[in-house]
Amino acid sequence: MAHGPLCKVAFLPNGPTAAVRAGTSLLDAARRAGVPVRTRCGGVAGCLMCKVRIEPETAGGLNRPTAPEERKLGPLLDEGMRLSCQARVRGDVALTVPEDPLKAAIRRRLLEQQEEDLW
Repeated sequence: MAHGPLCKVAFLPNGPTAAVRAGTSLLDAARRAGVPVRTRCGGVAGCLMCKVRIEPETAGGLNRPTAPEERKLGPLLDEGMRLSCQARVRGDVALTVPEDPLKAAIRRRLLEQQEEDLW
């Protein structure tokens, strides 16, 4: 466990804010805050499921991208994407966890059905 100073991790748009020690991964911060982040590889940058979008003005609150992140994310890094298992907190940071693709597909289908029922 990291023993650095406490940092604030804000989960946007309406999620909780977690206070974690510097050096904590965003994946661990999300777990502590009760924010679901998909992962399959156990936090070794293997599955790419734990991508999160960092608010640009808070990107300095994280470590530099790791070599696995640079290889796996490439140009997505320039768009603010990071792997939550590799990004480690070193200051206050705000991020968005993308919606699970399966949940998004189900939500879209339910909306389509609601619109069909209106007619």
